[in-house]
Amino acid sequence: MGIGSSLGKGIAPRLAKAAPELSSRFVHESLRRAIEGVGPLPPASVNADRLLREAHGDVERAIHEVIEDHVRYAGMQGFATNLGGLVTAAVTIPANITGLALIQCRLVASIAHLRGYDLGDQRVRNAVLACILGEDSIKVLVRKKKVPSTPMGIATAPTYDPHLDSVIAAEVTSELITKIAGKRVATTVGRRVPIVGGVFGAGADAYFTWQIGRYADRELLPRNLR
Repeated sequence: MGIGSSLGKGIAPRLAKAAPELSSRFVHESLRRAIEGVGPLPPASVNADRLLREAHGDVERAIHEVIEDHVRYAGMQGFATNLGGLVTAAVTIPANITGLALIQCRLVASIAHLRGYDLGDQRVRNAVLACILGEDSIKVLVRKKKVPSTPMGIATAPTYDPHLDSVIAAEVTSELITKIAGKRVATTVGRRVPIVGGVFGAGADAYFTWQIGRYADRELLPRNLR
């Protein structure tokens, strides 16, 4: 475990207490905005359908473009929210977390839509959030019986389990806070030049988002329901 991850786990509880809006509620709100659209960002399904048209109906090509677009979005917001040092962290870390949550929710929701899943189905919404946790975290949660299955299994479960709403959202909140706080501490401890923090933040957020996109691409198999 690197210095960023170790320190991130230590600072995460204090950050959550300092920024109470970073609760599991903000994760559900980020997912809702990603699916329904917010500001200049159209709904995930609308964006996905546009990319599918541009790809002449090639779903896999459209998914590739979805991932590439959102990796760029993540990099841009990662740069903007990681300028400065620990002095600005109290303001910029929450902004980084909420921005990344929205981008990653939109990324996975777009992939799910292209693969034929109904984004209005709460099982699918929980599967979208589960993808954001990443493959390694999901394996641990399944082994500990905190979640019943992989994102694919959650999305296609015979019944909806309301308990999963809070469980998965809490795990996503913790994961995002740990990653972002750890990234910020590692950057600041290692180098005290603000622009370096922006570059590192852009690269880290882009990489996190690329990993999630690839996992969702592998995990959410075609449903052929549309």
